[in-house]
Amino acid sequence: MAQAGAMIAPSVTRAILALALLIAWPAAGRDFATTAKTQMVAAANPMAVEAGLEILRKGGSAVDAAIAVQMVLGVVEPQASGIGGGGFLMHYDARARRVTAWDGRESAPAAAPETLFLDIYNKPLPFPLAVASGLSVGVPGAVSMLEEVHRRHGKLPWRDLFAPAIKLAADGFRVPPRLGRALADERLLKDDPQARPVYFNEDGSPKKEGDVIRNPALAETMRQIAEHGADVLHRGPVADAIVAAVAREPRPGRMSAADLADYRALQRAPLCRALREWIICGMGPPSSGPLAILQTLPLLDRAPAPTDDVGDAHRLAEASRLAFADRERFVGDPSFVPVPVDGLLDSAYLTRRGSALRDDRVMERVMPGQPPGAPRPGPAAAPAKPEGGTTHMAIVDRDGNVVSFTTTIESVFGAHRMVGGFLLNNELTDFASEPMVNDRPVANRVQPGKRPRSSMSPLIVTDRDGRFVLAIGSAGGSRIIGDVLQATWGALLRDLPLQDAIAARRIINRGGATEIEGRSGDEQAKQLAEALKALGHAVDVSPHQGGLHGIRARRAADGSLLGYEGGADPRRDGVARGD
Repeated sequence: MAQAGAMIAPSVTRAILALALLIAWPAAGRDFATTAKTQMVAAANPMAVEAGLEILRKGGSAVDAAIAVQMVLGVVEPQASGIGGGGFLMHYDARARRVTAWDGRESAPAAAPETLFLDIYNKPLPFPLAVASGLSVGVPGAVSMLEEVHRRHGKLPWRDLFAPAIKLAADGFRVPPRLGRALADERLLKDDPQARPVYFNEDGSPKKEGDVIRNPALAETMRQIAEHGADVLHRGPVADAIVAAVAREPRPGRMSAADLADYRALQRAPLCRALREWIICGMGPPSSGPLAILQTLPLLDRAPAPTDDVGDAHRLAEASRLAFADRERFVGDPSFVPVPVDGLLDSAYLTRRGSALRDDRVMERVMPGQPPGAPRPGPAAAPAKPEGGTTHMAIVDRDGNVVSFTTTIESVFGAHRMVGGFLLNNELTDFASEPMVNDRPVANRVQPGKRPRSSMSPLIVTDRDGRFVLAIGSAGGSRIIGDVLQATWGALLRDLPLQDAIAARRIINRGGATEIEGRSGDEQAKQLAEALKALGHAVDVSPHQGGLHGIRARRAADGSLLGYEGGADPRRDGVARGD
Protein backbone atom coordinates (compact mmCIF):
# COMPACT_ATOMS: atom_id res chain seq x y z
CA MET A 1 0.00 0.00 0.00
CA ALA A 2 1.26 3.48 -0.77
CA GLN A 3 2.07 5.73 2.16
CA ALA A 4 -0.95 7.65 3.47
CA GLY A 5 -0.97 11.25 2.35
CA ALA A 6 1.28 10.67 -0.67
CA MET A 7 0.68 12.98 -3.63
CA ILE A 8 -1.31 11.78 -6.64
CA ALA A 9 0.92 11.20 -9.62
CA PRO A 10 0.73 14.31 -11.84
CA SER A 11 0.61 12.12 -14.96
CA VAL A 12 -2.87 10.95 -13.92
CA THR A 13 -4.95 13.65 -15.52
CA ARG A 14 -8.40 14.75 -14.43
CA ALA A 15 -9.85 13.93 -17.85
CA ILE A 16 -8.63 10.33 -17.73
CA LEU A 17 -9.97 9.85 -14.22
CA ALA A 18 -13.33 11.37 -15.10
CA LEU A 19 -13.56 8.77 -17.85
CA ALA A 20 -12.51 6.10 -15.38
CA LEU A 21 -15.44 6.93 -13.11
CA LEU A 22 -18.07 7.23 -15.83
CA ILE A 23 -17.18 4.44 -18.24
CA ALA A 24 -19.28 1.26 -18.31
CA TRP A 25 -19.71 -1.59 -20.76
CA PRO A 26 -23.17 -1.60 -22.37
CA ALA A 27 -24.14 -4.70 -24.32
CA ALA A 28 -23.89 -4.35 -28.06
CA GLY A 29 -27.08 -3.35 -29.85
CA ARG A 30 -29.02 -2.45 -26.70
CA ASP A 31 -30.55 0.98 -26.19
CA PHE A 32 -30.72 1.74 -22.49
CA ALA A 33 -31.78 5.39 -22.40
CA THR A 34 -35.58 5.36 -22.29
CA THR A 35 -38.27 7.99 -21.87
CA ALA A 36 -42.03 7.69 -21.51
CA LYS A 37 -44.98 10.02 -21.09
CA THR A 38 -47.42 8.04 -18.96
CA GLN A 39 -46.10 4.72 -17.60
CA MET A 40 -42.91 2.68 -17.42
CA VAL A 41 -41.32 -0.56 -16.24
CA ALA A 42 -37.60 -1.07 -15.57
CA ALA A 43 -36.57 -4.61 -14.65
CA ALA A 44 -33.90 -7.27 -15.14
CA ASN A 45 -35.32 -9.09 -18.18
CA PRO A 46 -37.20 -7.90 -21.30
CA MET A 47 -39.80 -10.68 -20.99
CA ALA A 48 -40.63 -9.49 -17.49
CA VAL A 49 -40.76 -5.86 -18.60
CA GLU A 50 -43.19 -6.73 -21.40
CA ALA A 51 -45.38 -8.62 -18.92
CA GLY A 52 -45.49 -5.57 -16.67
CA LEU A 53 -46.34 -3.25 -19.56
CA GLU A 54 -49.08 -5.62 -20.68
CA ILE A 55 -50.69 -5.31 -17.25
CA LEU A 56 -50.32 -1.50 -17.23
CA ARG A 57 -51.89 -1.25 -20.69
CA LYS A 58 -54.88 -3.23 -19.42
CA GLY A 59 -55.43 -0.60 -16.76
CA GLY A 60 -53.46 -2.28 -13.99
CA SER A 61 -51.73 -0.44 -11.18
CA ALA A 62 -48.01 -0.31 -10.49
CA VAL A 63 -48.55 -3.04 -7.88
CA ASP A 64 -50.41 -5.22 -10.40
CA ALA A 65 -47.51 -4.83 -12.83
CA ALA A 66 -44.95 -5.62 -10.11
CA ILE A 67 -46.68 -8.93 -9.40
CA ALA A 68 -46.62 -9.87 -13.09
CA VAL A 69 -42.96 -8.84 -13.38
CA GLN A 70 -41.94 -10.83 -10.28
CA MET A 71 -43.72 -13.96 -11.50
CA VAL A 72 -42.04 -13.80 -14.92
CA LEU A 73 -38.64 -13.15 -13.34
CA GLY A 74 -39.16 -16.28 -11.27
CA VAL A 75 -39.50 -18.19 -14.55
CA VAL A 76 -36.78 -16.59 -16.70
CA GLU A 77 -34.34 -15.40 -14.00
CA PRO A 78 -34.78 -18.21 -11.44
CA GLN A 79 -31.23 -17.88 -10.19
CA ALA A 80 -32.06 -14.51 -8.62
CA SER A 81 -35.63 -14.47 -7.30
CA GLY A 82 -38.95 -16.27 -7.31
CA ILE A 83 -41.91 -17.42 -5.26
CA GLY A 84 -39.57 -19.29 -2.90
CA GLY A 85 -37.92 -16.06 -1.74
CA GLY A 86 -38.68 -12.70 -0.18
CA GLY A 87 -38.23 -8.99 -0.70
CA PHE A 88 -38.87 -5.39 0.30
CA LEU A 89 -41.33 -3.22 -1.58
CA MET A 90 -41.72 0.55 -1.44
CA HIS A 91 -44.98 2.01 -2.75
CA TYR A 92 -45.86 5.62 -3.64
CA ASP A 93 -49.53 6.60 -3.72
CA ALA A 94 -49.76 9.54 -6.10
CA ARG A 95 -53.15 10.78 -4.91
CA ALA A 96 -52.21 10.75 -1.22
CA ARG A 97 -48.55 11.64 -1.95
CA ARG A 98 -47.67 8.92 0.56
CA VAL A 99 -44.85 6.36 0.68
CA THR A 100 -45.40 3.00 2.39
CA ALA A 101 -42.95 0.16 3.07
CA TRP A 102 -43.68 -3.57 2.89
CA ASP A 103 -41.53 -6.30 4.44
CA GLY A 104 -41.71 -9.73 2.82
CA ARG A 105 -38.36 -10.81 4.22
CA GLU A 106 -37.94 -14.50 5.02
CA SER A 107 -37.87 -15.60 8.65
CA ALA A 108 -36.05 -18.25 10.65
CA PRO A 109 -37.97 -21.37 11.72
CA ALA A 110 -39.16 -21.55 15.33
CA ALA A 111 -36.74 -24.42 15.96
CA ALA A 112 -33.66 -22.60 14.59
CA PRO A 113 -30.99 -22.33 17.31
CA GLU A 114 -28.43 -19.54 17.59
CA THR A 115 -25.81 -22.16 16.72
CA LEU A 116 -27.54 -23.09 13.43
CA PHE A 117 -24.42 -22.61 11.30
CA LEU A 118 -21.82 -23.96 13.72
CA ASP A 119 -20.32 -27.42 13.34
CA ILE A 120 -19.73 -29.95 16.09
CA TYR A 121 -16.57 -28.07 17.07
CA ASN A 122 -18.49 -24.76 17.37
CA LYS A 123 -16.79 -23.44 14.25
CA PRO A 124 -18.75 -21.85 11.39
CA LEU A 125 -19.65 -24.23 8.60
CA PRO A 126 -17.85 -23.46 5.33
CA PHE A 127 -20.07 -20.92 3.60
CA PRO A 128 -20.79 -23.01 0.44
CA LEU A 129 -21.91 -25.95 2.60
CA ALA A 130 -24.21 -23.70 4.62
CA VAL A 131 -25.75 -22.24 1.44
CA ALA A 132 -26.50 -25.52 -0.35
CA SER A 133 -28.47 -27.03 2.50
CA GLY A 134 -31.79 -27.13 4.26
CA LEU A 135 -30.21 -25.18 7.12
CA SER A 136 -30.15 -22.03 4.99
CA VAL A 137 -33.83 -21.97 3.96
CA GLY A 138 -35.98 -19.25 5.47
CA VAL A 139 -39.78 -19.17 5.45
CA PRO A 140 -40.59 -17.49 2.09
CA GLY A 141 -42.43 -14.16 2.18
CA ALA A 142 -42.53 -12.55 -1.27
CA VAL A 143 -45.89 -13.88 -2.43
CA SER A 144 -47.58 -13.26 0.92
CA MET A 145 -46.33 -9.68 0.85
CA LEU A 146 -47.45 -9.12 -2.74
CA GLU A 147 -50.91 -10.43 -1.87
CA GLU A 148 -51.19 -7.95 1.01
CA VAL A 149 -50.05 -5.01 -1.13
CA HIS A 150 -52.43 -6.07 -3.91
CA ARG A 151 -55.35 -5.97 -1.45
CA ARG A 152 -54.52 -2.30 -0.79
CA HIS A 153 -53.36 -1.08 -4.19
CA GLY A 154 -54.31 -3.62 -6.87
CA LYS A 155 -56.84 -2.86 -9.61
CA LEU A 156 -56.91 -6.00 -11.77
CA PRO A 157 -57.90 -9.44 -10.43
CA TRP A 158 -55.06 -11.30 -8.70
CA ARG A 159 -55.42 -14.36 -10.95
CA ASP A 160 -54.94 -12.31 -14.14
CA LEU A 161 -51.49 -11.16 -13.05
CA PHE A 162 -50.03 -14.67 -13.30
CA ALA A 163 -51.02 -15.36 -16.91
CA PRO A 164 -47.78 -14.18 -18.62
CA ALA A 165 -45.58 -16.22 -16.26
CA ILE A 166 -47.74 -19.34 -16.50
CA LYS A 167 -47.59 -19.20 -20.29
CA LEU A 168 -43.80 -18.85 -20.35
CA ALA A 169 -43.31 -21.67 -17.84
CA ALA A 170 -45.70 -24.02 -19.66
CA ASP A 171 -44.88 -23.21 -23.30
CA GLY A 172 -41.20 -22.52 -22.80
CA PHE A 173 -38.79 -19.59 -23.20
CA ARG A 174 -35.35 -19.17 -24.69
CA VAL A 175 -32.58 -19.05 -22.13
CA PRO A 176 -31.47 -15.42 -21.69
CA PRO A 177 -27.75 -14.60 -21.51
CA ARG A 178 -27.48 -14.20 -17.75
CA LEU A 179 -29.27 -17.46 -16.94
CA GLY A 180 -27.11 -19.21 -19.53
CA ARG A 181 -23.93 -17.98 -17.83
CA ALA A 182 -25.23 -18.95 -14.39
CA LEU A 183 -26.04 -22.48 -15.54
CA ALA A 184 -22.65 -22.83 -17.23
CA ASP A 185 -20.97 -22.04 -13.91
CA GLU A 186 -23.31 -24.17 -11.78
CA ARG A 187 -22.02 -27.40 -10.24
CA LEU A 188 -24.59 -28.39 -7.59
CA LEU A 189 -28.03 -27.72 -9.04
CA LYS A 190 -27.98 -30.78 -11.29
CA ASP A 191 -27.99 -32.95 -8.15
CA ASP A 192 -31.52 -31.81 -7.32
CA PRO A 193 -34.00 -34.31 -8.81
CA GLN A 194 -36.55 -31.62 -9.76
CA ALA A 195 -34.08 -29.05 -11.10
CA ARG A 196 -32.06 -31.41 -13.28
CA PRO A 197 -34.70 -32.10 -15.97
CA VAL A 198 -35.62 -28.41 -16.15
CA TYR A 199 -32.19 -26.78 -16.44
CA PHE A 200 -29.97 -29.57 -17.76
CA ASN A 201 -29.90 -31.88 -20.76
CA GLU A 202 -30.10 -35.67 -20.53
CA ASP A 203 -26.31 -35.94 -20.62
CA GLY A 204 -26.04 -33.57 -17.63
CA SER A 205 -24.83 -30.60 -19.64
CA PRO A 206 -26.51 -27.28 -18.75
CA LYS A 207 -29.02 -25.56 -20.97
CA LYS A 208 -27.26 -22.74 -22.79
CA GLU A 209 -28.27 -19.35 -24.09
CA GLY A 210 -30.96 -19.73 -26.77
CA ASP A 211 -32.06 -23.21 -25.68
CA VAL A 212 -35.71 -23.63 -24.73
CA ILE A 213 -36.63 -24.28 -21.10
CA ARG A 214 -40.05 -25.48 -20.01
CA ASN A 215 -41.09 -25.72 -16.38
CA PRO A 216 -44.56 -27.30 -16.21
CA ALA A 217 -44.32 -27.85 -12.44
CA LEU A 218 -43.84 -24.12 -11.89
CA ALA A 219 -46.72 -23.35 -14.24
CA GLU A 220 -48.97 -25.59 -12.14
CA THR A 221 -47.84 -24.04 -8.83
CA MET A 222 -48.51 -20.57 -10.22
CA ARG A 223 -51.95 -21.66 -11.43
CA GLN A 224 -52.75 -22.74 -7.89
CA ILE A 225 -51.49 -19.45 -6.42
CA ALA A 226 -53.45 -17.50 -9.03
CA GLU A 227 -56.65 -19.26 -8.00
CA HIS A 228 -56.14 -19.70 -4.27
CA GLY A 229 -53.64 -17.06 -3.22
CA ALA A 230 -50.42 -17.09 -1.23
CA ASP A 231 -51.83 -19.70 1.15
CA VAL A 232 -50.78 -22.32 -1.42
CA LEU A 233 -47.19 -21.80 -0.23
CA HIS A 234 -48.09 -21.80 3.46
CA ARG A 235 -50.64 -24.62 3.88
CA GLY A 236 -51.37 -27.83 2.03
CA PRO A 237 -49.43 -30.03 -0.41
CA VAL A 238 -46.95 -27.40 -1.67
CA ALA A 239 -46.16 -26.30 1.87
CA ASP A 240 -45.67 -29.94 2.89
CA ALA A 241 -43.28 -30.39 -0.04
CA ILE A 242 -41.28 -27.35 1.10
CA VAL A 243 -40.93 -28.82 4.60
CA ALA A 244 -39.83 -32.17 3.14
CA ALA A 245 -37.23 -30.55 0.86
CA VAL A 246 -35.79 -28.53 3.75
CA ALA A 247 -35.55 -31.69 5.87
CA ARG A 248 -33.68 -33.63 3.17
CA GLU A 249 -30.08 -34.71 3.72
CA PRO A 250 -27.39 -33.52 3.66
CA ARG A 251 -27.56 -30.79 6.32
CA PRO A 252 -31.32 -30.80 6.92
CA GLY A 253 -33.02 -27.66 8.16
CA ARG A 254 -35.52 -27.03 10.95
CA MET A 255 -38.59 -25.71 9.12
CA SER A 256 -42.04 -27.00 10.08
CA ALA A 257 -45.55 -26.73 8.65
CA ALA A 258 -46.37 -24.35 11.50
CA ASP A 259 -43.54 -22.01 10.46
CA LEU A 260 -45.06 -21.67 7.01
CA ALA A 261 -48.61 -21.28 8.31
CA ASP A 262 -47.60 -18.62 10.85
CA TYR A 263 -45.68 -16.35 8.46
CA ARG A 264 -46.99 -12.79 8.08
CA ALA A 265 -45.81 -10.03 5.77
CA LEU A 266 -45.43 -6.70 7.56
CA GLN A 267 -46.18 -3.11 6.71
CA ARG A 268 -43.44 -1.01 8.28
CA ALA A 269 -42.98 2.72 8.67
CA PRO A 270 -40.76 3.90 5.81
CA LEU A 271 -37.35 5.25 6.76
CA CYS A 272 -37.36 8.80 5.35
CA ARG A 273 -34.97 11.72 5.66
CA ALA A 274 -34.70 15.10 3.95
CA LEU A 275 -31.69 16.05 1.83
CA ARG A 276 -31.67 19.39 0.01
CA GLU A 277 -35.04 19.61 -1.80
CA TRP A 278 -35.77 15.89 -1.57
CA ILE A 279 -37.25 13.35 0.83
CA ILE A 280 -35.47 10.00 0.44
CA CYS A 281 -37.43 6.97 1.67
CA GLY A 282 -36.41 3.34 2.02
CA MET A 283 -36.94 0.24 4.11
CA GLY A 284 -35.72 0.42 7.68
CA PRO A 285 -34.29 -2.52 9.62
CA PRO A 286 -34.04 -5.45 9.11
CA SER A 287 -32.67 -3.84 5.95
CA SER A 288 -29.34 -2.15 6.50
CA GLY A 289 -29.19 -0.60 3.02
CA PRO A 290 -31.28 2.59 3.14
CA LEU A 291 -29.99 3.33 6.64
CA ALA A 292 -26.39 3.18 5.42
CA ILE A 293 -27.25 5.26 2.34
CA LEU A 294 -29.00 7.91 4.46
CA GLN A 295 -25.93 8.02 6.71
CA THR A 296 -23.56 8.43 3.77
CA LEU A 297 -25.34 10.89 1.46
CA PRO A 298 -25.17 13.79 3.95
CA LEU A 299 -21.44 13.20 4.40
CA LEU A 300 -20.97 13.43 0.65
CA ASP A 301 -23.23 16.48 0.40
CA ARG A 302 -21.52 18.40 3.20
CA ALA A 303 -18.04 18.03 1.73
CA PRO A 304 -16.66 20.75 -0.55
CA ALA A 305 -16.74 20.05 -4.25
CA PRO A 306 -13.73 17.86 -5.10
CA THR A 307 -10.99 19.27 -7.28
CA ASP A 308 -10.73 16.06 -9.32
CA ASP A 309 -12.61 12.81 -9.85
CA VAL A 310 -10.24 10.87 -7.62
CA GLY A 311 -11.76 12.98 -4.87
CA ASP A 312 -15.21 11.61 -5.71
CA ALA A 313 -14.02 8.01 -5.54
CA HIS A 314 -12.01 8.61 -2.37
CA ARG A 315 -14.91 10.31 -0.60
CA LEU A 316 -17.39 7.60 -1.63
CA ALA A 317 -15.11 4.88 -0.30
CA GLU A 318 -14.25 6.59 2.97
CA ALA A 319 -17.82 7.63 3.86
CA SER A 320 -18.96 4.08 3.07
CA ARG A 321 -16.40 2.66 5.51
CA LEU A 322 -18.06 4.61 8.32
CA ALA A 323 -21.55 3.39 7.44
CA PHE A 324 -20.49 -0.25 7.05
CA ALA A 325 -18.78 -0.19 10.45
CA ASP A 326 -22.02 0.93 12.08
CA ARG A 327 -23.99 -1.60 10.03
CA GLU A 328 -21.97 -4.57 11.25
CA ARG A 329 -22.48 -3.64 14.90
CA PHE A 330 -25.99 -2.26 15.21
CA VAL A 331 -28.38 -3.51 12.51
CA GLY A 332 -30.65 -6.52 12.89
CA ASP A 333 -34.33 -7.39 13.09
CA PRO A 334 -35.90 -4.61 15.21
CA SER A 335 -38.35 -7.09 16.74
CA PHE A 336 -35.38 -8.79 18.41
CA VAL A 337 -32.67 -6.15 18.87
CA PRO A 338 -32.92 -2.40 19.54
CA VAL A 339 -31.56 -0.64 16.44
CA PRO A 340 -30.69 3.03 17.20
CA VAL A 341 -31.98 4.29 13.85
CA ASP A 342 -32.57 7.88 14.94
CA GLY A 343 -29.18 8.01 16.62
CA LEU A 344 -27.40 6.64 13.56
CA LEU A 345 -29.04 9.37 11.45
CA ASP A 346 -28.65 12.14 14.03
CA SER A 347 -27.12 15.21 12.40
CA ALA A 348 -24.66 15.87 15.20
CA TYR A 349 -23.60 12.21 15.23
CA LEU A 350 -23.00 12.25 11.47
CA THR A 351 -21.03 15.47 11.82
CA ARG A 352 -18.78 13.81 14.40
CA ARG A 353 -18.37 10.75 12.22
CA GLY A 354 -17.66 12.89 9.17
CA SER A 355 -15.00 14.91 10.95
CA ALA A 356 -12.62 11.97 10.51
CA LEU A 357 -12.83 12.21 6.71
CA ARG A 358 -9.77 13.66 5.00
CA ASP A 359 -9.37 14.59 1.36
CA ASP A 360 -5.65 13.87 1.33
CA ARG A 361 -5.48 10.41 2.90
CA VAL A 362 -7.49 7.45 4.14
CA MET A 363 -8.63 7.08 7.74
CA GLU A 364 -6.20 4.81 9.53
CA ARG A 365 -8.83 2.72 11.28
CA VAL A 366 -12.62 2.83 11.21
CA MET A 367 -14.63 1.59 14.17
CA PRO A 368 -18.37 1.64 14.85
CA GLY A 369 -19.53 4.86 16.45
CA GLN A 370 -21.58 5.48 19.59
CA PRO A 371 -24.83 6.99 18.28
CA PRO A 372 -27.34 8.58 20.67
CA GLY A 373 -29.63 5.98 22.18
CA ALA A 374 -27.27 3.04 21.61
CA PRO A 375 -26.47 0.91 24.65
CA ARG A 376 -22.94 0.67 25.98
CA PRO A 377 -20.94 -1.36 25.13
CA GLY A 378 -23.55 -2.41 22.57
CA PRO A 379 -23.67 -5.59 20.49
CA ALA A 380 -20.57 -7.10 18.98
CA ALA A 381 -19.62 -6.30 15.41
CA ALA A 382 -20.00 -9.45 13.32
CA PRO A 383 -17.52 -10.44 10.61
CA ALA A 384 -18.75 -9.68 7.10
CA LYS A 385 -20.18 -12.57 5.04
CA PRO A 386 -20.75 -13.07 1.32
CA GLU A 387 -24.12 -11.97 -0.05
CA GLY A 388 -25.40 -12.28 -3.59
CA GLY A 389 -28.26 -12.84 -6.00
CA THR A 390 -31.34 -10.63 -6.06
CA THR A 391 -33.17 -8.50 -8.65
CA HIS A 392 -34.82 -5.08 -8.67
CA MET A 393 -37.69 -3.45 -10.54
CA ALA A 394 -39.09 0.09 -10.72
CA ILE A 395 -42.59 0.73 -12.07
CA VAL A 396 -44.81 3.80 -12.54
CA ASP A 397 -48.43 3.57 -13.72
CA ARG A 398 -50.53 6.11 -15.62
CA ASP A 399 -51.96 7.46 -12.34
CA GLY A 400 -48.44 8.23 -11.10
CA ASN A 401 -48.31 5.44 -8.51
CA VAL A 402 -44.85 3.93 -8.11
CA VAL A 403 -43.30 0.66 -6.98
CA SER A 404 -39.64 0.16 -6.10
CA PHE A 405 -39.22 -3.55 -5.32
CA THR A 406 -36.11 -5.59 -4.55
CA THR A 407 -36.68 -9.36 -4.39
CA THR A 408 -34.35 -12.30 -3.88
CA ILE A 409 -33.62 -15.94 -3.13
CA GLU A 410 -30.12 -14.82 -1.94
CA SER A 411 -27.25 -16.76 -3.58
CA VAL A 412 -27.32 -17.84 -7.23
CA PHE A 413 -29.99 -20.60 -7.36
CA GLY A 414 -30.64 -20.13 -3.63
CA ALA A 415 -30.35 -23.28 -1.51
CA HIS A 416 -30.17 -25.48 -4.65
CA ARG A 417 -33.39 -27.25 -3.65
CA MET A 418 -36.46 -27.15 -5.87
CA VAL A 419 -40.13 -27.65 -4.95
CA GLY A 420 -43.07 -27.32 -7.32
CA GLY A 421 -40.82 -25.91 -10.04
CA PHE A 422 -39.36 -23.09 -7.90
CA LEU A 423 -36.10 -22.78 -5.98
CA LEU A 424 -35.96 -22.37 -2.23
CA ASN A 425 -34.02 -19.46 -0.78
CA ASN A 426 -30.87 -19.57 1.32
CA GLU A 427 -31.67 -16.35 3.19
CA LEU A 428 -30.70 -17.65 6.61
CA THR A 429 -27.05 -17.42 5.59
CA ASP A 430 -27.57 -13.64 5.85
CA PHE A 431 -27.48 -14.14 9.61
CA ALA A 432 -24.13 -14.02 11.36
CA SER A 433 -22.63 -17.50 11.63
CA GLU A 434 -21.46 -16.93 15.20
CA PRO A 435 -23.99 -15.73 17.79
CA MET A 436 -21.32 -14.33 20.10
CA VAL A 437 -18.09 -12.42 19.46
CA ASN A 438 -15.78 -11.68 22.39
CA ASP A 439 -18.50 -12.85 24.79
CA ARG A 440 -20.97 -10.27 23.45
CA PRO A 441 -24.09 -11.11 21.43
CA VAL A 442 -24.22 -10.23 17.74
CA ALA A 443 -27.23 -8.14 16.68
CA ASN A 444 -27.72 -10.21 13.51
CA ARG A 445 -27.42 -13.64 15.16
CA VAL A 446 -29.89 -16.43 14.39
CA GLN A 447 -32.99 -16.48 16.60
CA PRO A 448 -36.33 -18.30 16.18
CA GLY A 449 -38.74 -16.34 14.00
CA LYS A 450 -36.21 -13.59 13.33
CA ARG A 451 -35.68 -11.97 9.93
CA PRO A 452 -32.05 -11.78 8.81
CA ARG A 453 -30.38 -8.46 8.14
CA SER A 454 -30.52 -7.49 4.49
CA SER A 455 -28.73 -5.09 2.14
CA MET A 456 -31.72 -4.68 -0.20
CA SER A 457 -32.23 -0.95 -0.76
CA PRO A 458 -35.34 -0.08 -2.77
CA LEU A 459 -35.71 3.71 -2.61
CA ILE A 460 -38.45 6.16 -3.50
CA VAL A 461 -37.53 9.84 -3.56
CA THR A 462 -40.06 12.69 -3.54
CA ASP A 463 -39.68 16.45 -3.45
CA ARG A 464 -40.60 18.48 -0.35
CA ASP A 465 -44.18 18.74 -1.66
CA GLY A 466 -44.50 14.97 -1.87
CA ARG A 467 -44.29 14.68 -5.67
CA PHE A 468 -42.48 11.64 -7.05
CA VAL A 469 -38.88 12.18 -8.16
CA LEU A 470 -36.99 8.85 -8.32
CA ALA A 471 -37.39 5.10 -7.78
CA ILE A 472 -34.19 3.07 -7.74
CA GLY A 473 -32.65 -0.11 -6.34
CA SER A 474 -30.25 -2.87 -7.25
CA ALA A 475 -29.21 -6.49 -6.99
CA GLY A 476 -25.79 -7.54 -5.74
CA GLY A 477 -25.68 -8.59 -2.10
CA SER A 478 -23.95 -6.08 0.19
CA ARG A 479 -22.69 -4.27 -2.93
CA ILE A 480 -26.30 -3.12 -3.35
CA ILE A 481 -25.65 -0.42 -0.77
CA GLY A 482 -22.76 1.12 -2.70
CA ASP A 483 -24.47 0.77 -6.07
CA VAL A 484 -27.67 2.49 -4.95
CA LEU A 485 -25.72 5.12 -3.02
CA GLN A 486 -23.55 5.98 -6.00
CA ALA A 487 -26.40 6.00 -8.52
CA THR A 488 -28.59 8.13 -6.24
CA TRP A 489 -25.73 10.53 -5.61
CA GLY A 490 -25.13 10.80 -9.34
CA ALA A 491 -28.78 11.22 -10.28
CA LEU A 492 -29.73 13.67 -7.53
CA LEU A 493 -26.67 15.54 -6.28
CA ARG A 494 -24.85 15.58 -9.63
CA ASP A 495 -27.99 15.62 -11.84
CA LEU A 496 -26.54 13.05 -14.23
CA PRO A 497 -28.92 11.46 -16.74
CA LEU A 498 -30.32 8.44 -14.93
CA GLN A 499 -28.83 5.97 -17.40
CA ASP A 500 -25.38 7.53 -16.92
CA ALA A 501 -25.74 7.31 -13.14
CA ILE A 502 -26.66 3.63 -13.43
CA ALA A 503 -23.98 2.73 -15.97
CA ALA A 504 -21.14 4.58 -14.22
CA ARG A 505 -18.14 2.64 -13.00
CA ARG A 506 -18.88 1.34 -9.52
CA ILE A 507 -16.76 2.31 -6.52
CA ILE A 508 -17.41 0.88 -3.05
CA ASN A 509 -15.72 0.13 0.22
CA ARG A 510 -17.52 -2.37 2.49
CA GLY A 511 -14.97 -2.14 5.28
CA GLY A 512 -11.96 -3.70 3.57
CA ALA A 513 -10.35 -2.82 0.27
CA THR A 514 -11.79 -0.13 -1.97
CA GLU A 515 -13.39 -2.00 -4.86
CA ILE A 516 -13.14 -0.53 -8.36
CA GLU A 517 -15.10 -1.98 -11.23
CA GLY A 518 -12.74 -3.00 -14.00
CA ARG A 519 -11.75 -5.77 -16.34
CA SER A 520 -8.42 -7.19 -17.41
CA GLY A 521 -6.49 -4.61 -19.42
CA ASP A 522 -8.71 -1.73 -18.27
CA GLU A 523 -6.25 1.16 -18.27
CA GLN A 524 -8.71 3.70 -16.84
CA ALA A 525 -9.41 1.44 -13.85
CA LYS A 526 -5.69 0.91 -13.40
CA GLN A 527 -5.04 4.67 -13.39
CA LEU A 528 -7.79 5.26 -10.85
CA ALA A 529 -6.48 2.43 -8.67
CA GLU A 530 -2.99 3.92 -8.64
CA ALA A 531 -4.36 7.33 -7.69
CA LEU A 532 -6.32 5.85 -4.79
CA LYS A 533 -3.34 3.80 -3.64
CA ALA A 534 -1.43 7.08 -3.42
CA LEU A 535 -4.00 8.21 -0.87
CA GLY A 536 -3.47 5.05 1.17
CA HIS A 537 -6.28 2.82 -0.15
CA ALA A 538 -5.94 -0.89 -0.48
CA VAL A 539 -7.56 -1.50 -3.87
CA ASP A 540 -9.29 -4.41 -5.58
CA VAL A 541 -10.04 -4.04 -9.31
CA SER A 542 -12.53 -6.64 -10.54
CA PRO A 543 -15.63 -7.04 -12.73
CA HIS A 544 -18.97 -6.06 -11.26
CA GLN A 545 -22.31 -7.82 -11.66
CA GLY A 546 -24.54 -4.78 -11.25
CA GLY A 547 -28.31 -4.94 -11.26
CA LEU A 548 -29.50 -1.32 -10.93
CA HIS A 549 -32.86 -0.29 -12.36
CA GLY A 550 -34.69 2.98 -11.91
CA ILE A 551 -37.21 5.55 -13.08
CA ARG A 552 -37.02 9.32 -12.61
CA ALA A 553 -39.75 11.92 -13.14
CA ARG A 554 -38.90 14.92 -15.25
CA ARG A 555 -40.74 18.14 -14.37
CA ALA A 556 -41.08 21.63 -15.78
CA ALA A 557 -40.06 24.69 -13.77
CA ASP A 558 -43.63 24.99 -12.45
CA GLY A 559 -43.54 21.39 -11.19
CA SER A 560 -45.79 19.92 -13.86
CA LEU A 561 -44.88 16.43 -15.05
CA LEU A 562 -43.13 16.22 -18.42
CA GLY A 563 -42.63 12.45 -18.41
CA TYR A 564 -40.33 9.74 -17.13
CA GLU A 565 -36.72 8.76 -17.69
CA GLY A 566 -35.81 5.09 -17.24
CA GLY A 567 -32.50 3.38 -16.68
CA ALA A 568 -31.39 -0.26 -16.84
CA ASP A 569 -28.07 -1.76 -15.87
CA PRO A 570 -25.97 -2.56 -18.98
CA ARG A 571 -24.21 -5.28 -16.99
CA ARG A 572 -27.37 -7.44 -17.02
CA ASP A 573 -30.22 -8.43 -19.34
CA GLY A 574 -32.65 -5.74 -18.22
CA VAL A 575 -34.34 -2.86 -19.99
CA ALA A 576 -36.58 0.11 -19.20
CA ARG A 577 -39.60 0.59 -21.46
CA GLY A 578 -42.77 2.61 -21.35
CA ASP A 579 -45.55 4.44 -23.13
